[in-house]
Amino acid sequence: MPRTRAAKSQARRPPSSAVLERQSRRFLELKRGLEQLEYFCKGTVLKRMMKCGKANCACASDPAKRHGPYYELTGKTSGKTVNVKLSPEAARLYKAASMRYRKLKTLLNRLEKLSQSILRLQAKMAATKRHH
Repeated sequence: MPRTRAAKSQARRPPSSAVLERQSRRFLELKRGLEQLEYFCKGTVLKRMMKCGKANCACASDPAKRHGPYYELTGKTSGKTVNVKLSPEAARLYKAASMRYRKLKTLLNRLEKLSQSILRLQAKMAATKRHH
């Protein structure tokens, strides 16, 4: 007796409890990444070469002879762009910290999507139990 389309899709789909278990394990794996988190900060570290403003300085006419490099951390605070001057040593620290912040955002987005999927499955399983 040939299977119907619905029967075929159900035969291939793993039971909800197996999917839930797999997603829960993945969630815990990702969550462990939060435990390994080091200091982080929001913003971008910029390396800038500046003109000094003196008309007869070489930097006024030749971009290759501008002064610097000068480092700044730039980001939004209360809706306004804020720049903070950094030493070269601090710039390295803040650059690494801003990269960790981006990784944290990616990790949180993955955790949120996985959480939503798990919650949908849990709700579906709870509704199925209630009807049986």
